[in-house]
This record gives sequence, structure tokens and C-alpha cells, in this order.
Amino acid sequence: MTGFARVRKAVSDGEIIVSIKGVNHRGLDMHFHLNPELDPFESAIRNAIKAKVARGHLQIHVLFNRNVPADVSTLNRPLLRAYLEAFREAAAEFGKDLKPDLNAALRVPGMLQIPDSTELDAALEGPLLEAVGEALESLNRFREREGAAMCGEMRERSTSLVGLVAQMEKIRSRATQAFQKKLKERLHELLRGAALEPQRLAQEAALLAERSDISEELVRLKTHAAQLDKLFNADGEIGKRLDFLLQEMNREANTILSKTGGLGDLGLTITDLALSAKAEIDKMREQSLNLE
Repeated sequence: MTGFARVRKAVSDGEIIVSIKGVNHRGLDMHFHLNPELDPFESAIRNAIKAKVARGHLQIHVLFNRNVPADVSTLNRPLLRAYLEAFREAAAEFGKDLKPDLNAALRVPGMLQIPDSTELDAALEGPLLEAVGEALESLNRFREREGAAMCGEMRERSTSLVGLVAQMEKIRSRATQAFQKKLKERLHELLRGAALEPQRLAQEAALLAERSDISEELVRLKTHAAQLDKLFNADGEIGKRLDFLLQEMNREANTILSKTGGLGDLGLTITDLALSAKAEIDKMREQSLNLE
């Protein structure tokens, strides 16, 4: 699920800014963009995110803007001199009558420095994690709205699937009779009067009829659809369980398709219905990869 959140939190010696952007992903994939002095806090931030998010590709940006006293000079003068000298050399070499832009120079990384700011007080971790927690709450509210919309669409597809199963159940009994009739005709044609024990003939006919029966697959599809509805109403993470359940439903649909050959027009009707059911399952599987 996608989402975005940004939180600003004032602290005694500056301001913390946390931005988190999430897009769909099968697992939890985190990418951090921190001020170098915040690196010691990355592990704590990572653990805080794992506690709130289970799936998604996350871009995490964390900044700490320190308050600088007015009488403290932060200008990196050697770097500025080198910048201006390089600018003049480039202008002279390429014959351009240009003047350096001081605003652009001051945006060069390292041009403005804060003396003795390479290490931050460990006490910053508490407010920092609070800001991360607030950002995660905002992100998850965004993602929950999208997840609810996805679940609504998947419910509709599940209802459609149950309707397709009901249609196949109505046709199944007639299809079984048609299969048995065709089987007898085919056996009579193949045997052409040859002797065959009636008991053996009945066994073979029963075995072939059982192999063509789709009643168990239809029952399991209905059971899985009921489990889907329970998952949609459950709290907590459902994405991975949902993905597994849909794999099982896809397997049942494939089995039905493998059993409907040789049943004539009724078999073709069941095949069309099973293909439609498989299409609904495939669409739900695609969406399940985005749900947490």
C-alpha cells in the first residue's frame, strides 16, 4: 500500500524532520536517508518501523536542523575560497563572462558547518523516535484507507467467485450423467463384444467417473471463500495469509479445468466458468501483494 507522512518536532537545540514514503512491495524494504550525525540512531529507527509496518518499500528521510547561536560562524572559508577560485578558472577557460552566485555556493555540502557537531547527544533518541512514531501513525492511517478500498474490491470479487461456483454446482450433476453415458458408449465401442467381467467394468467406470468429479474442488473453493471473508474482518497483518489462501484457491481452479475435458458442451460451460473463477482469483492475488 502507498502512503506519505511528514512530521516536524521541535527540540531544545533544533528541529527534527521525519518524512516517510511507502509504495507497494512483497516484503519490508527500507531505505534510509539520514544526516551523517544521525547514523547512530538508524538501528533504533529501523526497529520502530518494523514494529508498525510489515510490508512495503519505504523511503525514510530524517533531518536534524540544529539551532546555531548568532555569534557562531559556520562558514567554511577554505572551501568557499576553493569554490570561487574554481569558478573563476572555469569561466576564464571557457570564455564566459560570469560571476559566482553566493547563494549557490552556500548550498554546497559542507560550506556551512556547525563547530563540534559531529556527535549528537544520546538524549535526542527519545524525541527522534517520538517523531518517527508520529510519522508512522500518519502513514498507516493513509495506508489503512487504501487497504479498506482494496478489501472492498476483493470482497466483490470473492462474491463473484462464489456465484461462479454455484453455477458450476448446478451443472455438475448433469455433467456427471453425461460423462457416464459417454463412457459406456466409448467402452462398448472399444470392446466390440469382447468379454469383460461386469465387476471390473463397473470399477473402471467408477474410477473414471470419480476422476472427472469436481464436487470436492467446488466445496473447497466455497470454504476458502468463507475464510477470505474472515480474513477481511480480522485485525492485524493478513497479507501473507491471504496470499497463501489465494494460491490454494488457484490450485482448486486449475484442478477443475483439468477434469472438465471430454464432457461435451456441459464440460465447455464448466470450463468457461472455471476460467472466470480463475481470473477473479488471479486479480485478488495481484491485489493481495499490496495488502498488509
